[in-house]
Amino acid sequence: MKKVIVAGSSGMVGQIILSHCLNDDRIGEVVSLVRQPMNLTHPKLNEIVLSDFLDYSSKRDVFTKVDAVYYCVGVYTGAVDRVSFRQITIDFPMALAHAVQKASPKSTFVLLSGQGADRKEKSRLMFALDKGIVENKLVALWGNQFYACRPGYIYPVVKRKEPNFSYTLSRSLYPVLKLLGKKFSITSEELGQAMFHIGLNQPEKTLFENDDMLHYLEVV
Repeated sequence: MKKVIVAGSSGMVGQIILSHCLNDDRIGEVVSLVRQPMNLTHPKLNEIVLSDFLDYSSKRDVFTKVDAVYYCVGVYTGAVDRVSFRQITIDFPMALAHAVQKASPKSTFVLLSGQGADRKEKSRLMFALDKGIVENKLVALWGNQFYACRPGYIYPVVKRKEPNFSYTLSRSLYPVLKLLGKKFSITSEELGQAMFHIGLNQPEKTLFENDDMLHYLEVV
């Protein structure tokens, strides 16, 4: 039986991954890292409410014998200042990655990244630059046990209040985006399902663009 960690379980994609983990017979324990209690009970679930996503010193015992980490903590561009965006996008995942890697070096780490992440670290776009930086750092730490998932527009299967005008517009244009092909959009359910299978199956490919994830779902 496998043990997995889902960071950001209360988010749009994290909730879907959590559900897949709880319902899969191959998984015996799910450690859920959240800011606020989800009021969810399940025999497999070990929910840990965190006030600080940078300090895991008191959680070391929890990170032993982990098979996979699904990292879905993030923030929308424009929602916070530049310093906070970099901390959430780079420092938060790296803090967890270091903590888990020390206790469970054979585990896999699956990151919810984003389309356009720039591993050359030259982009003038904050999102692309920081996502590229954290991908590079995770590759250096985890090697081919690290998987980057880069969705384009994520269509929420459960209707929500959109975070900004850009997402409101994208939602209205989703039928058009979908017609353009598999490179531009993915549903939240498809993304969560793809990340879930990638973490458990450990495919040879480690970088999954939007169309890669959709194609992967056709063969798993």
